[in-house]
Amino acid sequence: MTTHSAVRADAAGSLTIGGDLTIHRMGYGAMQLAGPGVYGPPKDRAAALAVLRRARELGVNHIDTSDYYGPYVVNELIREALHPYDDDLVIVTKVGARRTPDKEWPAALSPRELREAVHSNLRHLGRDHLDVVNLRIVAEAGGIGPDESIAEPFGALAELREQGLVRHLGVSNVTPAQFAEARSIAPVVCVQNEYNVVRRDDEATLRACEEAGIAYMSFFPLGTYTLLGAEKTPGKDAKVPLNVPLDAKPVDLVAERHGVTAYQVALAWLLHRSPNLVCIPGTSSVAHLEENIAAAGLRLTEDDLVELETMRAV
Repeated sequence: MTTHSAVRADAAGSLTIGGDLTIHRMGYGAMQLAGPGVYGPPKDRAAALAVLRRARELGVNHIDTSDYYGPYVVNELIREALHPYDDDLVIVTKVGARRTPDKEWPAALSPRELREAVHSNLRHLGRDHLDVVNLRIVAEAGGIGPDESIAEPFGALAELREQGLVRHLGVSNVTPAQFAEARSIAPVVCVQNEYNVVRRDDEATLRACEEAGIAYMSFFPLGTYTLLGAEKTPGKDAKVPLNVPLDAKPVDLVAERHGVTAYQVALAWLLHRSPNLVCIPGTSSVAHLEENIAAAGLRLTEDDLVELETMRAV
């Protein structure tokens, strides 16, 4: 495989969302640029800025963020590193939660809280409008459960879209029914749910996005795999795939054949899974960023894909 630094994000191909925004299918998730627990400033601010600038050098034109990362810290880093923004850069943010001093993530889904969150993202990013805002559904602290309606919060964001503060809307951490409900209220250009090589519970939503021409943005693209014994630490919401043996991981066998890492195989598998699937792996390391982006150039064989079909979790 080509050396990491020579592979660009556009090697994964591109996808147009909302009819007017073209993004490369290998993006970057900025959550890990904040301090421990996604709270407070990074240990090395210069290193965090370097990651953002290197992502752009390697062709990343889709950055996923939120004002509640830090809080505020990550958006301020993005602004410092990349403002004034290039015309092709698409910044996707999310609202629906807030941070507390004990580093929790309670829901913030009232219309008032959502309006405040949109204005806070605008202020810290230095924008007069937001490209895409995902409504992140949070059940904690009086939030919305998987069987409940999201009409009120999504309707509040639809009003902000009508006002021109938001260009496009998406949904995150939703059930198929909530996704359908959102689409009945306003156009949805993306879904951001958990999906990866071992955690495929959301297959129905992925296929619905594919049929409708809507982007599916996988969060924790490596998260559950890392719980199988690898070194990197996933986000706190990742689930343990109990039925995958620790001593017999097909992803490692595929990686060995290609001379790449298991993380690159996991990302390449996602890119092969659907033309509408977008990867947004995160890191606070330039070296790891280059490794992730290099997965855009990895082409898995049919035999690889058959072998990786065994990587399922219950």
